[in-house]
Amino acid sequence: MLLAIHPKNPEPRKITEVVQLLNKGAVVVCPTDTVYAFACSAHQPRAMEAIARLKGTKAHKTNLSLICKDLSQLSLYARAIDTPSFRVMKKALPGPYTFIVPASSQIPNLFKNKKHTVGIRVPDHPIPIALVEALGHALVVTSVHDEDDLLEYTTDPELIEERIGRQVDVVIDGGMGGMQGSTVIDLTAGEPTVVREGKGPVEGLL
Repeated sequence: MLLAIHPKNPEPRKITEVVQLLNKGAVVVCPTDTVYAFACSAHQPRAMEAIARLKGTKAHKTNLSLICKDLSQLSLYARAIDTPSFRVMKKALPGPYTFIVPASSQIPNLFKNKKHTVGIRVPDHPIPIALVEALGHALVVTSVHDEDDLLEYTTDPELIEERIGRQVDVVIDGGMGGMQGSTVIDLTAGEPTVVREGKGPVEGLL
């Protein structure tokens, strides 16, 4: 199902409709400030497994991240973030960055990897933020990659619906998505380390 939601002023009725599905274990495709992403509730392990199947991997090996509404909520899912790291995150967020941080005990067992780390995002996009606020907890997300080897991401929600709409519960149409993923920064080893340069600029941040 393709559901159009206004990208700047999400309609509360439509957000509620999606949240009701997420609370029942739905997998949706959601826009972010970078690319479109598979998303589910962080309280629904089976939905995480479903996303892993869509990506062709096992849940504990899938590159999953959490979307939080703000730094305060982010602190529920991360532990032992030092002051310099927090300053970097405060400067960058909300924005097109994924920060790899030590995972707290709040992270579901299914989500934990051997390093006990987690990627966390606070995107600068009203739709995922509205979903997280209405849910009351984080979204689990991973990017929707394109079937074409020459294109990294699928940016058109109508094309996403055409290709994989039957495999998910809802494809949210928030307009055309971006073609660059988030900039990934590892904060688990003392000094911040850029793992991948994406849409978020690094210069002046670290």
